[in-house]
Order: sequence, then C-alpha cells, then structure tokens
Amino acid sequence: MTTNIDSITLEVSDTAAAEVFYDKAFGLGDRLRLRHSDAPTTGFRGFVMSLVVADPTVVDSLISPALDAGATEIKPAKKSFWGYGGVVAAPDGTLWKIASSKKKATGAPARQVDDIVLLIGAADVLASKAFYVDQGMAVAKSFGRKYVEFESAPGAVKLALYGRRAAAKDAGVPADGTGSHRLVIGGATQTCTDPDGFVWETA
Repeated sequence: MTTNIDSITLEVSDTAAAEVFYDKAFGLGDRLRLRHSDAPTTGFRGFVMSLVVADPTVVDSLISPALDAGATEIKPAKKSFWGYGGVVAAPDGTLWKIASSKKKATGAPARQVDDIVLLIGAADVLASKAFYVDQGMAVAKSFGRKYVEFESAPGAVKLALYGRRAAAKDAGVPADGTGSHRLVIGGATQTCTDPDGFVWETA
C-alpha cells in the first residue's frame, strides 16, 4: 500500500447530480471522484469527510454554498472550545465536517481548503491502526484507543481513525448503520480491505 491517499471515490446513485453539487459546494478537483452505485446503505456509513480551513469566514464560505446546492444541515456552524465548524450531509448522504481551529477571522482567502481528512469510525481503533502500520503508513498522532492520524504528503488526503460511536457523535448522527460504505480509497499499490471493510484500490 502507498502511504498516501491520492483520491476518494464516492459511490452515488446519481453521478450527474453529485458532480453539480460538489462543484458548487466544495470544488475539490480530482481528489474527489464519483461513480455510480446502488449498493444498499442505511444510517451512518462509518466515515466522515473533513475539510480543515483557516478560519470561521472560510468555514462559512464553504457551508453556505453547500446548503444552497442541496446539502442538509446536521450541525450548524458555531464556535466551540476547539474552534469553529459545522457538519452537513451531501444529497448523496456523505457527511462533511468543515472546521477551523481558529475562532476569529484571519483574512484567509474564501473557499480555500487547507486539508482534506478521511475520518474512519473504526470498530477497534488499535486493530485498524495496526493494519495500516503493517501496510507501511507512519503514525503522526496517536491517543490510545481514541484517535490516530497518519502522516501524508502535501496535497494528499489525510487518514485518521476515531472510534465509530465517537465519530458519529462528533458528526451529530446516530452510530447505527448497515450496508455499503459507498466509498473507495485510491492510492494502494494493490487492492486491499481494512478491518472496517473500507476498500483501497490502485490510483
């Protein structure tokens, strides 16, 4: 497996509609890809896509267009002890958290995303961590069974692990869910599947 995520592919029932939405909402270019799937899925899909940005103004510059384009507000953007952010669900059901560690405007350019993070809600954080370490990924941050973040190259999608219930709670949704993740990770040297059923494919 490569140590970087080159792209994220979301499996959606209507690719044309999803292309329009994501272009208007986030404009992430080729790091986000779409393909058709009608695989059954219900509830929490076991992951959250996070966009890390510079300040609250940039958060709002991404959330407002997403809502205008058809996203559903899950957690309104607001200040918290860790910064400022909110969560929306795309029309295809993917959860997106847009957040900044800053609580005040810094003059950063609107709609500029600093980092894209795939946060997997793992059934067993340590088991998933061990899997990825065995695949050659280096740990950047680790807090026991609670949270793990892996190193990534500049511009690559970051991978992080959080407990499933904690990830769902943070996103503002129930942890229950069944069926397909409706997501494929691009960047593996050969196809593989992690302990939580997330598939890696060659880029």
